[in-house]
Amino acid sequence: MKVKLLTVFALAVGVSMLSLPLFAHHGNSAFDTGKRVTMKGTVTEWFWANPHCFLKFDVKDDSGNVAHWVAETTNGPDMIERGWSKRTFKAGDEITVTVEPVKNGKPVGRVLQVVLPNGQALGMAYLKR
Repeated sequence: MKVKLLTVFALAVGVSMLSLPLFAHHGNSAFDTGKRVTMKGTVTEWFWANPHCFLKFDVKDDSGNVAHWVAETTNGPDMIERGWSKRTFKAGDEITVTVEPVKNGKPVGRVLQVVLPNGQALGMAYLKR
């Protein structure tokens, strides 16, 4: 009985230790929360997946230099509830994107809103902070 109790306890501790890194996955420390950057760009890829969807797009500055942006959203099922789908974007679409960028200045961020070529605006729940 004592061995069985010890085994269950050890298993519970092991599972707890392994699950803690999962909570860190959803940290916000990399993002410059409260800062918003809006830019016009061209879709290069729309990656529909769990646990996050990713929008890849190119943005050209005034000098003609191109930045290759990657911006994450939430998971597919949450996106569907907000009017998004895996067919929302196709490569070559001209869009206006508002992101919450990362702090280190790289062209990476979290999508807050996208305006499609037809003028339809799609947003995220965390846009309302």
